[in-house]
Amino acid sequence: MTNATYAWSQNELRIVDKTVNFGMRTTQLRSVDVIIVHSVYNNSGGDKYNIDLVIKQFARYRVSSHYLIGRDGTIYQLVKEKNISFHAGKSQLPDGRTAVNSCSIGIELITTKDSLDAPTEHQINSLILLVRDIKSRYKIKYVLRHSDIAPGRKTDPWNMNWEDFLMRIKE
Repeated sequence: MTNATYAWSQNELRIVDKTVNFGMRTTQLRSVDVIIVHSVYNNSGGDKYNIDLVIKQFARYRVSSHYLIGRDGTIYQLVKEKNISFHAGKSQLPDGRTAVNSCSIGIELITTKDSLDAPTEHQINSLILLVRDIKSRYKIKYVLRHSDIAPGRKTDPWNMNWEDFLMRIKE
């Protein structure tokens, strides 16, 4: 794990590598056509927004995502895109596919369920840049919320203006 620090910049995408081992390494090219947006926070005591505590929480549950976006907009890459991360759980895409982890890139926003705790503008700006970057490299069919693929089981991303976000990722 590296502790390098980069901040989001207006027209620049910078990513901090904090590679973890909670993804399935694959030797074959995988077909990515879905982006799933999630929310997470540290619920095990201490600072609820602490990146390292959230990563430890992922380790405890043996889950991860490809990217994690901190409150200041810093983007952390946890699993390389060529590998499968365990972020979707039991879920289904609108076209009926159920192996969501194998065809998607997962992005987590650090925020809580508290209605006063929405993603920051820095997080939304970084998310927009990251999604646009991913879309420039893959033929993305869906950009979905975790709650879209696991209704009744998941409610995230929390407190986010989804319609505004979808309008802002269009190029």
